[in-house]
Amino acid sequence: MPMNDTRPRAIALMGPTASGKTALALEWAERLGGEIVSVDSALVYRGLDIGAAKPDAAELARVSHHLVDIREPWQPYSAAEFAVDARRAMDDIVARGRLPILAGGTGLYFHALLQGLSAMPSADAATRAAIAAEAEARGWDALHAELVAIDPESGARIHATDAQRIQRALEVYRLSGRTISAWRHDPPPPRLPFKVLKLVLAPPERASLHERIAHRFDLMLEAGFLDEVRRLRVLPELKDHPVPLELPALRAVGYRQAWEHLDGALSAGDFRERAIFATRQLAKRQFTWLRGELDARWFDPATGRDGLEQALGMFLP
Repeated sequence: MPMNDTRPRAIALMGPTASGKTALALEWAERLGGEIVSVDSALVYRGLDIGAAKPDAAELARVSHHLVDIREPWQPYSAAEFAVDARRAMDDIVARGRLPILAGGTGLYFHALLQGLSAMPSADAATRAAIAAEAEARGWDALHAELVAIDPESGARIHATDAQRIQRALEVYRLSGRTISAWRHDPPPPRLPFKVLKLVLAPPERASLHERIAHRFDLMLEAGFLDEVRRLRVLPELKDHPVPLELPALRAVGYRQAWEHLDGALSAGDFRERAIFATRQLAKRQFTWLRGELDARWFDPATGRDGLEQALGMFLP
């Protein structure tokens, strides 16, 4: 780094789900006088605790956390909103003379904060509701075919089963008359004015991560994950929602499968199997995103501790 670079520092702990980011973030925050900014699209929602692997009350009390429990599970929260809120949190942390530690695995949130987003239209509840109603009537396959016709680039990039991204792409087009691909090709906005050390925690063997995912999910079940989902199901705003599983909060891995199990659509065994599979698919998508972070350094959480400490020591003054 240039010797005259006076930008404030921040650490970004990235990685797939179940890779140990939370534990390391807590340890470093306590040791370095830091505060944690959660970069996780599930942790923003109140009531999504066990299934989202949210830090427990004791962990939240050990270190100041930001952007945890800031929305109800029926409320939308966009990457653009996250970028504004996270930047404000980072500025406040630095103003207190402390170190921001960004920890999480939501690639779109990291991208929105570190690289910025284009000025494409923000979420519109009426448009989203209309698209969800169309999907209920026609199926997401039909809406994906519509997307392919108007925006072949996005249609090829977005899988036909990825309802959230299909909905967003159609929403942008209907609100602006421009495809989401066209918006993405616009010149990028100014980048975050921080020096950021990007560290990726990722087991080199995918089988090892899969074992961690299965073990963690079984611990969630023992901790009462299904009771947590039962509490969500009786909330009036969710109970009365026409399509609750289309809400972003309930698209979090595990929650959709638990909801379907409690509806009687899945046996206990199928629920566990599908939830673990969905978590593995999430990890696969996270690896795809992480490989695009060319300035990030990768470490095995089981054996890379010395390298992590060395990278940290070289970065901090």
